Amino acid sequence: MNVNFIAILGAAAVPLLVGFLWYSKLLFADAWMKVAKIKPEDLASFNPVKVFSLCFLFSIFISFVLQFLVIHQTGAIGMIGGDPTAAKESFTAFMSDYGTAFRTFKHGALHGSMTGILFVLPIFGINALFEKLSWKYVLIHGGYWTICLGVMGGILCQWA
Repeated sequence: MNVNFIAILGAAAVPLLVGFLWYSKLLFADAWMKVAKIKPEDLASFNPVKVFSLCFLFSIFISFVLQFLVIHQTGAIGMIGGDPTAAKESFTAFMSDYGTAFRTFKHGALHGSMTGILFVLPIFGINALFEKLSWKYVLIHGGYWTICLGVMGGILCQWA
């Protein structure tokens, strides 16, 4: 299985695009700033080049790992050590039958969303408990990442 860097980069753009809307005045900017205890003047020192560049870099990391959660065939390829040419005939037959099974946007979005709800949301919940932050904080960030991971998972499963 070859890594499709175009799909990874496309998926990595999702948190930036969704974030522009999610954390805008149209949706959750005011609620997020209130629960995160951020004042408008705190954003004056915001360095957009640094922040958006690092966001994109981190999103590339997330995309790279997320493909292994949403594409089932990577598990089969991992079982043979990653080199399909060295595999037994049974692997070739298996991949011939199932090599493209469940490789749809819908399936990737399902697994990406499950990752958001069952992995990322609890991480925010745990941090919020210790930081004494509200459940609103958890839901704003957890909801954002669940949507992002769903769309990212769909892109990766369909095109990676």
